[in-house]
Amino acid sequence: MIGGMIEKTAQYSPSGREVYTVSRLNAEARLLLESGLPMLWLEGEMSNLARPASGHMYFSLKDDRAQIRCAMFRQHNRNIRFTPRNGQHLRVRGRVSLYEARGEFQLIVEQMEDAGEGALRARLEALQAKLAAEGLFEESAKRPLPAVPQRIGVVTSPSGAAIRDVLNILGRRFPAVPVRIYPVPVQGEEAAPRIAAALDLATRRRDCDVIILTRGGGSLEDLWAFNEEIVVRAIHACDIPLISAVGHEVDVTLSDLAADLRAPTPSGAAELAVPDAASWSVQLRQSMSRLHQLARRRIARDSEKTGWLGKRLDQRNPRRVLQQNGQTLDELDRRLQRAQRQLIETRAARLRERVAHLERLSPGATIQRRVEALSALSHRLVGSMRRRLEDSAAGHASAARALHAVSPLATLERGYAIVFDADGRALHSARGLNIGDALEVRVADGNFGVKVSRTGKKP
Repeated sequence: MIGGMIEKTAQYSPSGREVYTVSRLNAEARLLLESGLPMLWLEGEMSNLARPASGHMYFSLKDDRAQIRCAMFRQHNRNIRFTPRNGQHLRVRGRVSLYEARGEFQLIVEQMEDAGEGALRARLEALQAKLAAEGLFEESAKRPLPAVPQRIGVVTSPSGAAIRDVLNILGRRFPAVPVRIYPVPVQGEEAAPRIAAALDLATRRRDCDVIILTRGGGSLEDLWAFNEEIVVRAIHACDIPLISAVGHEVDVTLSDLAADLRAPTPSGAAELAVPDAASWSVQLRQSMSRLHQLARRRIARDSEKTGWLGKRLDQRNPRRVLQQNGQTLDELDRRLQRAQRQLIETRAARLRERVAHLERLSPGATIQRRVEALSALSHRLVGSMRRRLEDSAAGHASAARALHAVSPLATLERGYAIVFDADGRALHSARGLNIGDALEVRVADGNFGVKVSRTGKKP
């Protein structure tokens, strides 16, 4: 077994030489290739491209002196961001293997990129590291957007789909805000300096308080103008809050990193730049409703306070005060008379209670009550003793009946007998008895001896 996976299928000739099968040779060769070479990057020109219905991709990669067959399976080729074509210069990453069924040497590809895009990406990473070291992407330098912008500047191509998306969203969400367009090319050699100049112009004019820098999606090469150093530095120098929305959500440019805010799409940038007018209208109506409610409550509270003050003023009139004092005097007189009556009634009731208490404490009454209580206790004692004797007699009779029922003598009187062996032990089983053994039998009225004449199991 090789690598714990391949079973030997060799045959031996009469001379004792080991003979490989073709399948074993191919399998061992595949294992040697896959274990001997690591994952590697390979660069060359694509040819013989085939894309069957399975979704896999088969092609050759060649240079001016050699070629190799390649296979890229469906789960990996879904991540390719361009359409491969014959004659295209590619850079692929994969592992060397062997297709055992045909014995073909091949490369199993897991990652593919345009060779030119790879060089651009290396330039991008180097420039990003340089500008990051200078602090151009620091979060602490980001500026917040105004809650309600007075004017929005849009730096983009005037004929692209991005400007249409931005204007459509701005018009739908907050049509009151004006928009100034700074037309620039967004692709090609002239794009980067024109974009930087437009940002500088917007900064000098100060005619907008939010800038949207945007364009639609594309390849890394298409978006390269937004990775140029001149554009990144112009964004960093711009003192107007800037939203970058370059490409699709998966595309990230250096402009996105330098901007104050990044949006995934042009439409998303427009939504971030302005509030939703419909939502504001709802909030305004709610605020007006709350204001009306507060005004009504304030008016009602002030009216109530005015009425209360009027009543207090009316109450302080001298004639009203005399009338109230006279009424109070009459009320106090009635309360005094009522209190006197209640006091007399209370003391009379207390006197009656004390007379009754003295009568209850009289010696004659006390003796009479004690005699009546003693007579009642005597009757209760006699009755209790009688019931106790009756209960005891009934209990004794019941116990005697129960004891007689379980007595051995009662059992013998019903016709049963007790059999004892020669040692005087009561027999409980016929096992162990022999013919001729002497036994003693006890019945209700006496004893007698017997001998065993036969033995046997109970039928």
